[in-house]
Amino acid sequence: MSSWIIAFLAGCCLFFQIHGESSVHVGIEQLWNEENIKLLRGKRVGIITNHTALTSQREWTVDLLKANAGQYRYKVVALFAPEHGLRGSQHAGEHVKDEKDADGIPIYSLHGSTRRPTSEMLKEVDLLVYDIQDLGSRSYTYVTTLFYAMEEAAARKIPVVVLDRPNPINGIIVDGPMLEEKWRSFVGYLNVPYCHGMTVGELARLFNGEYKVGCQLHVVPMKGWNRRMSFDDTGLLWVPTSPHIPEASTAFYYPTTGLLGELEIVNIGVGYTLPFKLIGAPWLDGERFAKALNDQKFAGVAFLSFHYRPFYGKFAHQDCGGVLIRVTDKERFRPVSTQYLIIGMLKGLYPKEFKEALEGSKQRRDFFSKVNGTEEVFRIMQEIPHIVWPLRTLHQDEREVFKNIRQRYLIAEYGN
Repeated sequence: MSSWIIAFLAGCCLFFQIHGESSVHVGIEQLWNEENIKLLRGKRVGIITNHTALTSQREWTVDLLKANAGQYRYKVVALFAPEHGLRGSQHAGEHVKDEKDADGIPIYSLHGSTRRPTSEMLKEVDLLVYDIQDLGSRSYTYVTTLFYAMEEAAARKIPVVVLDRPNPINGIIVDGPMLEEKWRSFVGYLNVPYCHGMTVGELARLFNGEYKVGCQLHVVPMKGWNRRMSFDDTGLLWVPTSPHIPEASTAFYYPTTGLLGELEIVNIGVGYTLPFKLIGAPWLDGERFAKALNDQKFAGVAFLSFHYRPFYGKFAHQDCGGVLIRVTDKERFRPVSTQYLIIGMLKGLYPKEFKEALEGSKQRRDFFSKVNGTEEVFRIMQEIPHIVWPLRTLHQDEREVFKNIRQRYLIAEYGN
């Protein structure tokens, strides 16, 4: 085959990868049928959203809802921005300011002086519409923003419409500890495993039902998505959900190293070009560490020796030995369990550095427990010599109970 034909075919593949239609159509694309659109008619609508709310044709939910307001006889009166802001430019934890958009519509911050919509913010709103791409891990704050909004809406008898989007990991992986009431917070508000295998619409249904919120909730399902799909299987365009989640695949790695990152033992790729995909430190022997991890033969994952120098963050500008984590089987891989393997290997091979990290501030320890949803993880790391199995089996019975409960709230169109 001549070189120009090869180049032509490669160009065609690239064109269809960029311009081809997705097999999945998200909730906003299903909003316009008669059954769903009647929810908006005659209403003053507030939209909780950000930059991730695109259709399969790359149209932004805010633009679509504004453009169709006249035809379907509703009015967009308020926008609400979560962590990272309406356009996703703010860093983690950074306060988002109130402002107005180009049409003079107020943009209220739900990550500034308040994290809940107030009576003043909601005084002109008859209906709330939520459309944000989630990451599939409990500690990602977008879903907590939804739960807070549902509670405030229920108190004021304001209906909530959730436009569903894919769980970017998939809808089958359930892994990690449950959330204990003591540690309920903005980084974990719903008692589900750290990786729950549910879409944001399914989580809203579970929250409304199990917590007796009493919200007038309507979830608009996707078309074409099934539970075995990761985001890369959907054909949808990935928009970085926050500054350190640049790729759809990062959703698998965030729950694989993010909890460990809170202890600041090692660099986890944040501050380098591979956030959450690396484990490294100046004192870490990458080849030895990779071999020790691979020898455990964990399903769905491989570890490669890797050397790098972070640009900022933990060990900035220092040469780090480490490992590059690679998911090899998206259905068999268990992110949090793999993280526990990494933590166990760090404790076994580098006891001095591990012990020093655990002796850090109480504030760091408490935030670690808050993100995990339990202090049991820290206690096991501190008190038990061989920690991988005790961590993997932590809350095992509770996870099985959860799996039975969640069946009531799964959307049938997505399969089992």
